[in-house]
Amino acid sequence: MEAAAQAGAVASTKTHIWVIVFAFCFLGLLIDGADLMLLSYSLSSLKAEFGLTSVEAGSLGSFTLAGMAVGGIYGGWACDRFGRVKTVVWSILVFSVGTAILGLTHNYWEFASARFCASLGLGALYVACNTLMAEYVPTRYRTTALGTLQAGWSVGYIVATLLAGWILPSYGWRWLFYVAIVPVIMALLMQRLVPEPPAWVKAKAERAEAKARGIKTAVPVKSESMFKLIFSDPKASRMFVMWALTAGFLQFGYYGVNNWMPSYLEGELHMNFKSMTSYMVGTYAAMILGKVLAGFAADRLGRRMVFAFGALGTAIFLPVIVLFQSPDNILWMLVTFGFLYGIPYGVNATYMTESFETRFRGSAVGGAYNIGRIGAAIAPAAIGYLASNGSIGLGFMVMGAAYFICGVIPALFIKDKQFDPQKQ
Repeated sequence: MEAAAQAGAVASTKTHIWVIVFAFCFLGLLIDGADLMLLSYSLSSLKAEFGLTSVEAGSLGSFTLAGMAVGGIYGGWACDRFGRVKTVVWSILVFSVGTAILGLTHNYWEFASARFCASLGLGALYVACNTLMAEYVPTRYRTTALGTLQAGWSVGYIVATLLAGWILPSYGWRWLFYVAIVPVIMALLMQRLVPEPPAWVKAKAERAEAKARGIKTAVPVKSESMFKLIFSDPKASRMFVMWALTAGFLQFGYYGVNNWMPSYLEGELHMNFKSMTSYMVGTYAAMILGKVLAGFAADRLGRRMVFAFGALGTAIFLPVIVLFQSPDNILWMLVTFGFLYGIPYGVNATYMTESFETRFRGSAVGGAYNIGRIGAAIAPAAIGYLASNGSIGLGFMVMGAAYFICGVIPALFIKDKQFDPQKQ
């Protein structure tokens, strides 16, 4: 009886810990997503105060996404070297303090430099939160939990939209960035309440013991050796290239539209600010639903089919919005669009993970996705260039072409469940 009671207490404690971890990671991705959108909503104000061209305004988004790419690559390394929880905590501190500093800047280069530094934390946080959750959540809940975790970004978009609607008209763009200091409290609490996952603690102890004995570990953590292993396997190298291209076009389309949609509604469709933010809330709410239903559908219909449907549907619908929008139909168009462009991200992580063997899965997925961030970094500036020589709507047509390519590549070249993690 006593042994059973102790076992029950241990199980209860484990459940308690992973639920707490989920709450912190969900909040982490929420503020990660919110931080991205704060820049989108402040672009018009920044252009006016700093005298920016459309290209310069768009390049601020490119600085953000370039910083996220660098942070994402090194965030994975930091997770292995220093610990998952420590990396999450320091990532929050870096982007919270860095984003608050944006409110103190007075010209383009000051803002761009601070934004790049803050974005290192944004990119690292995404990798660290997903890694931490994967090691804490019980297997029977893992897919559901990680899928729901991705919705944290979309909830963050809604939070940013509501904050922008409240703060910008009354207090100005600087206070929109000052509030980003609040997550520091969450980081300090997480440091106290969440221990490192047992799997990482065990691996660290084994490395320390091996080092003390003068023995090299069987699988050294060296990115160059892992990529050499990937590219020595013809199938793995082909999948890496296909996913890097897919991720590049996906992020080119996603971040290009995400960065400029508020300016498009306000500047070219002449919505007042409060109406625009209300419409964006509807778009992001539909995106959350799209991600959740995409995960559900992918388990039944296949990852490839659902991913391609979302990407190609978005590719078709972007030109429909630009060419056929009107005050009477723009709301339902935005809601439909939000649903469609949430679908690929609801499937992306699982689909990519199952495309690589266990021995180099992490390096392959992290490498391909973050190489794809080149597309994300180029997109905002590209739309800014097109806007200065035509319109934001023209830029959205180009984003539609990017979505079309990112749907076609998996549909033709990437099979479902090539390597099931549960069977390796």
